Amino acid sequence: MLAAWRKLAVPDALLVLVPRHPQRFGVVAELVAHEKISFGRRSEGLPDSETQVWLGDSMGEMAAYYTLADVAFIGGSLLPLGGQNLIEAAACGCPAIVGPHTFNFLQATEDAIAAGAARRVDDGAGLAAAISQAFGNAGELAEMRAAALRFAAAHRGATERTVAVIRAAIAE
Repeated sequence: MLAAWRKLAVPDALLVLVPRHPQRFGVVAELVAHEKISFGRRSEGLPDSETQVWLGDSMGEMAAYYTLADVAFIGGSLLPLGGQNLIEAAACGCPAIVGPHTFNFLQATEDAIAAGAARRVDDGAGLAAAISQAFGNAGELAEMRAAALRFAAAHRGATERTVAVIRAAIAE
């Protein structure tokens, strides 16, 4: 991600890194510091105009991060780790970029890509290019944002549908 960030051609963009697990907060902070990139931590306050990377070292705030983001890269998908769930990003109207490894959430990812709410890249260079393209075309980014909201809306209500199927089965 940091290598892709260095290749990004978007002035004044802020990279927000949000590790999934708290035990990774320190490790990620060390990685960013090692790259000599100006960064701050959510736990220390808001970023300023000099901040290039903001470390989301907090819990329970993903919806806020996604709502404020222009685009999200869904972690764990550039390497064969299986990827994370992109549905929360879509529900916040945040378009997603995913890598080639999305087997943990394969159907949701494929459906989001088909709906125009997500885009797949092969590697870090593809990630940088996809982010640059998204920022370079406001109309395309707006359409991806709208597609993300439509995708999330189309898949709401699973609990109610499941309960209805169970009730119908019990009634038979």
